[in-house]
Amino acid sequence: MARFLDVHPDNPQSRLISQVVDALRDDQLVAYPTDSGYALGSRIGNKDGRDRILRIRGLDDRHHFTLICKDFAQLGTMVHVDNSAFRAIKHATPGPYTFILPATPEVPRRLMHPKKKTVGVRIPEHAVVQALLEELGEPLLSSTLILPGETEPEVFGWNVKEALDHQVDIVIDAGETPAEPTTVIDWSDGQPEIIREGAGDVSGFLAMD
Repeated sequence: MARFLDVHPDNPQSRLISQVVDALRDDQLVAYPTDSGYALGSRIGNKDGRDRILRIRGLDDRHHFTLICKDFAQLGTMVHVDNSAFRAIKHATPGPYTFILPATPEVPRRLMHPKKKTVGVRIPEHAVVQALLEELGEPLLSSTLILPGETEPEVFGWNVKEALDHQVDIVIDAGETPAEPTTVIDWSDGQPEIIREGAGDVSGFLAMD
């Protein structure tokens, strides 16, 4: 059964954050709240974590994983950001956007798109996520928690606990999250392509396309 941790949404308790980070370092799988619904997260080096996420979501190897980053500097170590993308992405983060970009050698090949060698990156605007990333000291391998047959992410911790009690190791509850998933923008070919229009405003990116 998954551990259920009640974490304050604005001032996360350091003791609980440390418990989650210890679990991540022990290669456990965590369901956690973000600024655009719940997500599944594991340590980048956790090979089993990737496979567990795919199984829970009913996805195949072509799924674009996302690396959740603490800040733009950390993001820049994971992906190549050219001049055309730099200002726009920096302006849009932190926030409910996922950007697909060419991966750097810091990203394990198993986490890249098998053909494009790209990966998703994002910087959430959520105190719990920022606290986790600060203590973990590295990006978090992640995927939005949209269950098979559903179109929107889970938004309540207790719903996640009920649905995935035997499939994840920890569920963090920090109150209701926004229901809309991130806006996904593929910038791997030098121009922004809107893959999914979600919580993030796309008007500024459409003007650049």
